[in-house]
Amino acid sequence: MNVGQRRGRKISALCSLLGYSRQAFYQNIQSSEQKGLVEELIIQEVLRIRERQKRVGTRKLLLMLEPFLVQHKLQIGRDGLFDLLGANNLLVRTRKSRVPRTTFSNHWMHKYPNLIIGMAVSAPDKLWVSDITYITLKDDFAYLSLITDAYSRLITGYYLSKTLHAEGCVKALKIAIKRLPENSKVIHHSDRGSQYCCYEYVEILKANQVSVSMTQNSDPRENAIAERVNGIIKQEFLSSSYDNFAQAATAIKEAINIYNNERRHSSIDMLTPHEAHSMTGELKRHWKNYYYKKEEVTMT
Repeated sequence: MNVGQRRGRKISALCSLLGYSRQAFYQNIQSSEQKGLVEELIIQEVLRIRERQKRVGTRKLLLMLEPFLVQHKLQIGRDGLFDLLGANNLLVRTRKSRVPRTTFSNHWMHKYPNLIIGMAVSAPDKLWVSDITYITLKDDFAYLSLITDAYSRLITGYYLSKTLHAEGCVKALKIAIKRLPENSKVIHHSDRGSQYCCYEYVEILKANQVSVSMTQNSDPRENAIAERVNGIIKQEFLSSSYDNFAQAATAIKEAINIYNNERRHSSIDMLTPHEAHSMTGELKRHWKNYYYKKEEVTMT
């Protein structure tokens, strides 16, 4: 009896013991191989997407995978994708790092009232929100000033600075002002940091008929959109640290381009900020309270 015959008899005995036919046994092998191939194809497409959006969450991944799944006649649900990513160590997890202080509001300069309490924004260029966040370098920090349109979530101005001086915020503001359509009546909202209260910054706002609004205390919810955009840029697109300032600046430029033109937001009807900036009227929100996987962090 040759090796193949002995193997066949062992398989027959095993199938008999388990109550399966040999045909069912081989069908199961074929099914398992096919499942493995499908999962490998999906993982490769996930890795391709995350080359540009490094920390995009599972729910958005499922939406982004749809054209690929349709093209290749594949199927996978939300729970299945969670399990597949978990098994391959591809779920997004929280980063922990040292946090430098970026807001210094205990100063003598005039602080403006909060003009946006209860405000509903139904078009672009009606409300801008601003904030500063830190970028970790090998032996230091850099500071990213962002101005975001509250309606579309489009980053309209940004600047990376080596210091926390007002210069970085001023340069980000000037970039945003250049994009502002004529006769726009926009409110600029920020925290009460010295960078936003300084004479040069406020004078640029007033010269362009932009109303000044500021938070009234240290509660981050008073500037929630700006805080959220900071988090998205850092958590989803940037590395935890960069070797030098030039490397960080290059990464931020690419990150903001992808954020504005490719990343879809559940808060603006799954549109990209660039798409939403051409819209008016209420945009549907797809926010939900998720409890499926605690290790999954990115939900927006």
